[in-house]
Amino acid sequence: MAGAVTGAQSLIMSLEAAGAEVVFGLPGGAILPTYDPLLDAKALRHILVRHEQGAGHAASGYAHATGKVGVCIATSGPGATNLITAIADAQMDSIPMVVITGQVGSSFIGTDAFQEADIVGMTMPVTKHNILVKNADDIPLAIKQAFHIASTGRPGVVLVDVTKDAQQAETVFEWPEELNLPGYRIPGRPHGKQIREAVELLVNAKRPVFLLGGGVLRSRASEEVRALVETANAPFVTTLMARGALPDSHPQHLGMPGMHGDVAAVASLQRSDLIIAIGARFDDRVTGRLDSFAPGAKVVHADIDPAEISKNRVADVPIVGDAADVARALLAALADRLADGDDRDYEAWWRLMNGLRENYPLGWTATADGYTAPQHVLSRISAISGPESIFVAGVGQHQMWSSQFIDFEEPYSWINSGGLGTMGYSLPAAMGAKVGQPGKVVWSIDGDGCFQMTNQELATCVLNDIPIKVAIINNSSLGMVRQWQNLFYDQRFSNTDLNTGHGTRRVPDFVKLAEAYGAVGLRCERDEDIDRVIGEAMAIDDRPVVVDFQVSADAMVWPMVPAGVSNDEIQIAQGMTPEWEREI
Repeated sequence: MAGAVTGAQSLIMSLEAAGAEVVFGLPGGAILPTYDPLLDAKALRHILVRHEQGAGHAASGYAHATGKVGVCIATSGPGATNLITAIADAQMDSIPMVVITGQVGSSFIGTDAFQEADIVGMTMPVTKHNILVKNADDIPLAIKQAFHIASTGRPGVVLVDVTKDAQQAETVFEWPEELNLPGYRIPGRPHGKQIREAVELLVNAKRPVFLLGGGVLRSRASEEVRALVETANAPFVTTLMARGALPDSHPQHLGMPGMHGDVAAVASLQRSDLIIAIGARFDDRVTGRLDSFAPGAKVVHADIDPAEISKNRVADVPIVGDAADVARALLAALADRLADGDDRDYEAWWRLMNGLRENYPLGWTATADGYTAPQHVLSRISAISGPESIFVAGVGQHQMWSSQFIDFEEPYSWINSGGLGTMGYSLPAAMGAKVGQPGKVVWSIDGDGCFQMTNQELATCVLNDIPIKVAIINNSSLGMVRQWQNLFYDQRFSNTDLNTGHGTRRVPDFVKLAEAYGAVGLRCERDEDIDRVIGEAMAIDDRPVVVDFQVSADAMVWPMVPAGVSNDEIQIAQGMTPEWEREI
């Protein structure tokens, strides 16, 4: 309980009471009352970004790296609408985030007032929940609700829109002791009958595989899931959002499934007779053409969000629950079942999978145009920086190459925009991750197209002492679009050349751009310089470093399952498909 304060002061006190430590934001008229007491906040660090979208992605990167709720703040109208992409991005990837926006005064709502936008209405489809606050007395409860909803169950984004008059009005701050949220239910323990049914399917399967999704990381369930898969002794695959959930080097790991997945990982799902999916949503990028996905497999689908179960692939055994709880329950039930005897025989299954791993490893060929192979650059960044680093990718070819050629041995070492596929995500998200984990090396792995969408946040990094490292995989083009034009549009490269390298014309010159922002700019154009330049970047820790790696424009991401076809039609190079056994 406190004496009389303004609604704005109550908002800052509420954020502190909720446990917020960092806020990424940009002030403007409708949120200005809140920025005044923010100046005096002792427990709240504010980081002034250069664009609201950067604030949203930074909050997302912070949340992913720390497991805490990320917080961002913006003003009404364009300030709020600039956040929508970051909100949708975080919501699709189940990131716990609270977004605070200012709104015009209550009496102006609906009048098309200056910088008015119905941000609650606009974001309703892309948030877990949102709240319009028009009374200063309601601010503490709204903030407590927001943090609780964002961080429990399936994590997501909660937006709190606070009118200017609510921020200016006088109130008494009182942090609520309890919450009453009718209709909001957090799933309890997984159902024992379904756990037993799942274990019975597992012990009787001949070709089981675990499909591990991003939910394993969101629930901090890596240890529990590892214990389960090791006891089961079955192969497992990690989706794009789950990379690092279990170590890449684990002998049971077959790699990443999906459109650009490992051959063994894709084959394991297609040829399985049982898929145990934990925290995965059977995304189209994993399944390929849905009606041809894993045709002989029964499915155990465990997810904390009941809406995901049987949404895309019908589950034979649905399990609603937190990934850690599900893994513990399955492990206990499996141990009990195996105590009565273990008749499982996975020898033929492992023989097939090991053969595929050996015959179709990830790799690359020398480039024809003389430029560096991007896969080589990323493999060297991985080796030199080490698995304890955090790697944050943008979207496109460099994202797929990063997921393939960086070795992920630890959870939360890989951050990317999976569901929405947002170009421009990498740099601000890396900034947020570095704020959350200042003791770790954080690499932003970006493309020359992505980087130009949010590179203004270099200024934020320089001025706030956030020494991230940026690797621009510069093929002077919109690489993934160019790859599709190469494969499916008769090499008609319509509007994909960015003119950022490959010759004397560089618009912009990324080295000069980095230096203009006060960062260090480096360039690497030859294979023999890769290790040296990465070493130079690693040695600098007092400011951001941007490395312009000039790579081949003709390099493509392989393997690849073309959109709309069966995963059986995976290609390991243009026109080449693997010959895996149809029967075992």
